[in-house]
Amino acid sequence: MSIHNRHYPKFPVAACRKIASLFLLLHFYCLPVSAQKPLPATRSRLITQVPFTTFTGGVVVIKMQLAGYPDTLNFIMDTGSGGISLDSMACQRLNIVPTPTDRFIIGIGGVRKVKFIYNQAINIGSLKVDSLNFHVSDYGVLSSVYGDRIDGIIGFSFFSRYIVKIDYDSNLVSIYTRGSFKYPKGGFYLKPSIVNIPVEPAYLKDGAESHSRFYFDTGAGLCLLLSSDFANDSSIFNPGKRMWPTQAQGMGGKADMKITTVKEFRLGPYHFRNVPTHVFGDEYNITSYPYLGGLIGNDLLRRFNVILNYDKKILYLMPNTRFREPFDYSYTGLALYWTDGAIRVGDVMKDSPAELAGFKVDDVVISINNNTSQNLQVYKSMMQDAGSKIKFIVSRPEGLVELTMKIKSIL
Repeated sequence: MSIHNRHYPKFPVAACRKIASLFLLLHFYCLPVSAQKPLPATRSRLITQVPFTTFTGGVVVIKMQLAGYPDTLNFIMDTGSGGISLDSMACQRLNIVPTPTDRFIIGIGGVRKVKFIYNQAINIGSLKVDSLNFHVSDYGVLSSVYGDRIDGIIGFSFFSRYIVKIDYDSNLVSIYTRGSFKYPKGGFYLKPSIVNIPVEPAYLKDGAESHSRFYFDTGAGLCLLLSSDFANDSSIFNPGKRMWPTQAQGMGGKADMKITTVKEFRLGPYHFRNVPTHVFGDEYNITSYPYLGGLIGNDLLRRFNVILNYDKKILYLMPNTRFREPFDYSYTGLALYWTDGAIRVGDVMKDSPAELAGFKVDDVVISINNNTSQNLQVYKSMMQDAGSKIKFIVSRPEGLVELTMKIKSIL
């Protein structure tokens, strides 16, 4: 997710008075015609549908193009982004020169000054979206995490113009014009606050109970993320609650975290139990505590087919075939990245199953359980079977080494 600085236009006092007078005058002359029938609402219509791929943690990736460029680009659909952005390496590949600015973005890994590309257009399926201002960021870490190129992130600048349906049963994103929309039966309307990023209240219960507000963040590949300030002040966890050290990646790089579970989480009428939950020291206050407690990520939200209607401030959730799918409780303490044409060990958490198994940073993974596909998404799925033992062949300067790791459970 990313949060942009917000800029508001300033008007001279005289202009404000004229605007106020004009409003009062229009209001006065409109009173006699109040009995007229209102114009019928414009009906929304389907513009295009595009398939998507789901990466680790439920993150949705679609293919699109910058208008005027033939290259197909991979973009994450991220309600946790306050704009739209392009990877710096994609700019180099396309020979696009960004414009330096004094603006900053805040992400999980820190604060970054950003460059911009102004007045661009994108093609998504048969839809052309114009007048977009991209900020430019380095998404090298995200590309390494997913084992596939991430060229950019689609956020508020796109979602605010359309009604967007993300259907995990068909793996299709449907894009509609704004207007009167017929929602399918069997779901629930959330009415979030939306400025740049949707904010929705939810209920938590573990050692204590808490009602708080959370970002609705489809770009976060986890279930729940809480700031440590919120966790401490709400006393949501008992003092002796077991937490495991881990890392997460996002805008700006990596951040150290801990992972545990929350006994109960409720979003609207939907209840979830024993939800995997990350807790981190929010140094850059991306969760805006105490206004917010954290964020709801897409490893939970992917259990719904979601309709995003920013214009009407509606998020419509409809349980899908993944609704009752078990959560991932596996814990390895091992972080794998696609780097320099190979899958490498990037991080080994202290006292973790990975450290006990003998992994070292920069080990090159040759196979897992005799699977030599070198598909990072497949390998990460194989590491989600809590309680099982898996065999690795890794390459080191001294040769090939066989390592066996038992995957623990955070429950």
